[in-house]
Amino acid sequence: MWWNASIMRLSKERVEQMHFSKAVVRYRVPILILAFLLMIPSVLGMAGTRINYDMLDYLPEDMDTIVGQNELMEEFGKGAFSCIIMEDMPEQEVAALKQKIEQVAHVESVIWYDSLADLSVPMELLPDSIYREFNTERSTMMAVFFDSSTSADVTMEAIRSIRGLCTKQCYVSGMSALVTDLKDLCEKEEPIYVGIAVALACAAMLLFLDSYLVPFVFLASIGIMILINLGSNYFMGEISYITKALSAVLQLAVTMDYSIFLWHSYNEQREKTEDSRQAMASAIQKTLTSVLGSSITTVAGFIALCFMSFTMGRDLGIVMAKGVLLGVLGCVTVLPALILVLDTPLQKTKHRPLFHNFAKTTGGIVKIFPLFLVIFALLIPPAYYGYQKTNQEVYYDMGECLPQDMEYVIANSKLKEEFDIASTHMILIDRSMSAKEIRQMIQEMEQVEGVKYVLSLESIVGSRIPEEMIPDSIAGILKSDRWELMLINSKYKVASEEVNEQIHALNAILKRYDEGGMLIGEAPCMKDMIETTDHDFKVVNMISILAIFFIIALVEKSISLPFILIAVIELAIFINLGLPHYLGQSLPFIAPICISTIQLGATVDYAILMTTRYKAERLGGAQKKEAVYTALLTSIPSILVSGMGLFAATFGVAVYSNIDIISSMCMLMARGAVVSMLAVIFILPSLLLLCDRGVCASTWGMRKLNQHKFNQEAIKS
Repeated sequence: MWWNASIMRLSKERVEQMHFSKAVVRYRVPILILAFLLMIPSVLGMAGTRINYDMLDYLPEDMDTIVGQNELMEEFGKGAFSCIIMEDMPEQEVAALKQKIEQVAHVESVIWYDSLADLSVPMELLPDSIYREFNTERSTMMAVFFDSSTSADVTMEAIRSIRGLCTKQCYVSGMSALVTDLKDLCEKEEPIYVGIAVALACAAMLLFLDSYLVPFVFLASIGIMILINLGSNYFMGEISYITKALSAVLQLAVTMDYSIFLWHSYNEQREKTEDSRQAMASAIQKTLTSVLGSSITTVAGFIALCFMSFTMGRDLGIVMAKGVLLGVLGCVTVLPALILVLDTPLQKTKHRPLFHNFAKTTGGIVKIFPLFLVIFALLIPPAYYGYQKTNQEVYYDMGECLPQDMEYVIANSKLKEEFDIASTHMILIDRSMSAKEIRQMIQEMEQVEGVKYVLSLESIVGSRIPEEMIPDSIAGILKSDRWELMLINSKYKVASEEVNEQIHALNAILKRYDEGGMLIGEAPCMKDMIETTDHDFKVVNMISILAIFFIIALVEKSISLPFILIAVIELAIFINLGLPHYLGQSLPFIAPICISTIQLGATVDYAILMTTRYKAERLGGAQKKEAVYTALLTSIPSILVSGMGLFAATFGVAVYSNIDIISSMCMLMARGAVVSMLAVIFILPSLLLLCDRGVCASTWGMRKLNQHKFNQEAIKS
């Protein structure tokens, strides 16, 4: 009874798919009209989606550093912070420039030496160290606070205004300056990314497909769905700049496979019937089944990113999962409609693919399969070692992802060279703490390795000036109703091991004096990011592997095949992410987390494609070598086109981009596509041959093959 019910359910699904396929064919022109009409709100939605360039915004809201940043904004009206260095400028000009900067919209306050010289006390009472900290032989420095957050649009506009007021002798540093430069560079490069990806993907398809026109049809169909995906991001409010930069390229690369499946299926059906509409209806039905199964693993890989505590992963995961689903939808609606409308020129522009006969290659791989098993075993230790080392050698300082000639990078270098300051921390302490306790705390903090000095009201005025004598204009900068603000300048670079140890020591001192005190700023946030993403990497990796394991187990109805397929792709991931260690390269921290998941989800399809054909051949009565040979021979063309398409779409962006985080991720995706492709072509067949008996024993419907073999051996004996 259950068998009859399964057959009836399967038949019902096929009938529904056929109805859908025929509807697409019948309404092909309305489908195209609707698709083109949807592009209008999509363009508007894309223009209305805010882009976030601040990585620190994606830290969990309950962290002390983020709570402290919010308190700073609420109590002091201070958000972003920046240091400005002026070289060879007379004090009168600096004072005039300070007044102009104070008038810039969203500048909350500016602290310079003359901010303290206005105190109604004799100048000789001011500590000499304060003057020295703001001045060197040829440079002077001022600190600027903004009343808006680090990456707010108004803050970036204020940074541009300040730069406009400054001469060539002035340098603006700080996270807001970094974010501003990053935004300007991204907006300049992003259209070129898409152009390069489209051009190279088109070139790859022209080489590997059998028509001169079909690549442009593919790109038109995929382009419409990319636009709809980017437009629908409007409902998310904002997306990260990494998501914006990568989503179009990734969606093009990942969903290109589905277009290739439909085209191949359509051509097969055209050989059986001259009616193009009937051929397309059958092709849609066949493609829908295979593409849905294929896309599930890719979507699972992206959804796994949503489990990151560092919510930029969720941002990228949602946009890309949505992009894959829209890609599937476009493949079975917009693309068939375009192909039918352009069928005549498509058929006239057919040509012989560059690579079309892999019989000798396939025979050689099957013949010497033990060699590839040895290679597989030998590659595992060095690949895994390199993979582990690469994960330990990532960098978190976003300044490192910018070219060395950017204004932010130059300003930070000047700050280090002239003032020996590499980072600035802020501390919020309870206003009710006594001046004596605060001075004791400051003395302890200034003894911490790498701390240059601590700036507070107490350190400025010393113990000889009563707090009542300090003008409100000065006290208001560093005190609120609840908190007192202190600045700590450090010799250590953001995200370095030294600064992280320094932050730990400063926090320990702070908590002894004020349990509720908070240490905030770029470096403490980066320390939190390091700890958060280290945990995220393990969680996301495990979730993606488990999710894809169960999907393969369900699709292939096997216990053993998920282990084999994931082992092959994981080796490819180890090789891809292990190479930077051996090449002496350091990756941005987000790259290994995202790439390991993306590569697994996007390229495991190659292995599923081959394994599904191998199963079909074995169930059809073929012996294991014959089954593997046929599976490999029929799968190589699709794997090559898919792998080279992903490579082409990402490699050009990797070479061109001046933003290291974009360049690194695209290079890893390009290399990962090639490594996965080679692993599936050379290693997977060998493992299937080695594990054939175990696969048959642990796969639904294949146990009879083992029983048949046992019976044959019994008869012979």
